[in-house]
Amino acid sequence: MPFTPTSPRISYRLYGSHGPPVLLLMGLGMRGVVWRPQFEGLRDDHRLVTIDNRGIGDSEAVPGRWTMKDMADDAIRVLDALGWESAHVVGVSMGGMYAQELALAVPGRVRSLTLIATHAGGPFRFVPPGEGIRGFLGTNFLPGDRRFGALASLLYPNDFLRMVDRDALLARMADQLGTRADGNIRLQQLSAVAGHDTRDRLHRLGALSTLVVTAGRDALVAPRLQRHLAASIPGAEHLCFDKAGHGLIFQCARALNRQLRRHFEKNEPILPPVRIHA
Repeated sequence: MPFTPTSPRISYRLYGSHGPPVLLLMGLGMRGVVWRPQFEGLRDDHRLVTIDNRGIGDSEAVPGRWTMKDMADDAIRVLDALGWESAHVVGVSMGGMYAQELALAVPGRVRSLTLIATHAGGPFRFVPPGEGIRGFLGTNFLPGDRRFGALASLLYPNDFLRMVDRDALLARMADQLGTRADGNIRLQQLSAVAGHDTRDRLHRLGALSTLVVTAGRDALVAPRLQRHLAASIPGAEHLCFDKAGHGLIFQCARALNRQLRRHFEKNEPILPPVRIHA
C-alpha cells in the first residue's frame, strides 16, 4: 500500500489504470474502502484514488488539534505523490467539508467538485438532527455487535433496510465498521468538524463546476443545511435523492455513479486535435 512520503504519512489506494483521475474523500471515522460502490462502478474507465484519513486505517496520526485545512493538505499531498496535476474531487460528509477547503486552496487542481451529504459548517451545525443523535452516539461508543444496528439506522431509512439484500448490507457494514478508530482519533476528527466553516468563502467556488448531492432523509446532516450549501455556491448544480439517508453512496450507488460519470465527462479538458504531418 503506498503512502505519502512526508508526515503525516497518508495511505491511499488506486483503482483503475486509465481514464480521468478522481480523488474520493471519505467521512468521519471511515476508511477509504467505504467508497467501494464508486470505485467498483467507475474503475473500468476512470483512475480513482481513495484515502485513509489521518489516524484512520493505515494512515499516520499526529498530535495536536486538526483542522479541515490540515486534512485538505493531506489530500493535496496524495495528488502530489501520484503526480496528478488535477483531478475530479468528490467528498462525502466530513470528506465534503475538507473537499471544500481543498478547492478553495488550490482551485487549479480541481477539474470538478462534488459535495455529497455535507454542509458549510458554522456554530453548532455539526450536531446531528434529533433523530440522528442516538445513532451517532451508538455508532461511536457502543460495543461490537450493537454498533451494527446503530450505524444502519443512522445511515439508512427504515424502508430501505427492509428491502435491501441482507448479505450486501452485512458486507457494507464490514467495510464501514472495520477496525474501530482510537477514541482520541474520533475526538480529533469531531473537533475538526466542529471548527469547519466555509460559509463566507463559498462564493469563491463559483468558478468551479460544482455538483451538490443532498440526501432528503439524512439523519446525520440536516437536509436543510445541504440545500443551503448548494444555494451558497454560485452556479452549483443541485441533485437531491429524496428517499436517501446519509449512506446514499451505497443506497443510491447506481444512480449516483451515473451522475458522477456525467459530471466528470462534461468537465474533462478538451484536448486540441492531433495534427498528422505527411
